[in-house]
Amino acid sequence: MAAEALVPLESNPDVINKFLQKHGVPTKWNIVDVMGLEPEMLSWVPSPVVAVTLLFPISEAYEEHKNKEEAEILSKGQEVSNNLFYMKQNISNACGTIAVIHAVANNTDKIEIADGHLKTFLDAAKDLDPAARGTLFVNSDGIINAHKELAQEGQTPANPDEPVNHHFITFVHKDGVLYELDGRKAFPINHGPTTAESFLEDAAKVCKEFMARDPKEVRFTVMALAATE
Repeated sequence: MAAEALVPLESNPDVINKFLQKHGVPTKWNIVDVMGLEPEMLSWVPSPVVAVTLLFPISEAYEEHKNKEEAEILSKGQEVSNNLFYMKQNISNACGTIAVIHAVANNTDKIEIADGHLKTFLDAAKDLDPAARGTLFVNSDGIINAHKELAQEGQTPANPDEPVNHHFITFVHKDGVLYELDGRKAFPINHGPTTAESFLEDAAKVCKEFMARDPKEVRFTVMALAATE
């Protein structure tokens, strides 16, 4: 675990899009807010959507489900595509940046990243295991410094030493399967079949399951990485 905690990124599309563009992601690809998870609301999201991120409160119900899910997968097993890019989170409050990297890294067949810190990181991380990718990330000064800079641009004053009880994760479609990528979990989670066309709707269903486990909680934010041009 790195000694230094970061200031968390805000779930603010403007801030995250600055991060993407700073790291060579073409301007046609943007993070946008998903205003609701019902079909009509989902139809407002630009298309195609290649990743969905969820910001949610870490609660007892979440931790309980996480432990149960992990035990179940360890006993039954699951299939995970070799083409999936997944990394562990080894630094506090970096989940926003890791969620964005998971979104972009699993869509490099569609998103052409210009030379820079992110491309260098992804090229170096390609053949590493998830733990080694997490270590490489901690030592990727260019990405970490961009995170620090943009974390200061949020609307909420943040202190890296204050406990943060919110967490970002990403959903992607890879080889016909919907995956949940959470650097705090033991492994990616296979959520079953999906297609490019049904991906947003299928990811929304899983987001609803997170919300249903915490019915009294309202602090959930859903965003999508989509082509907006």
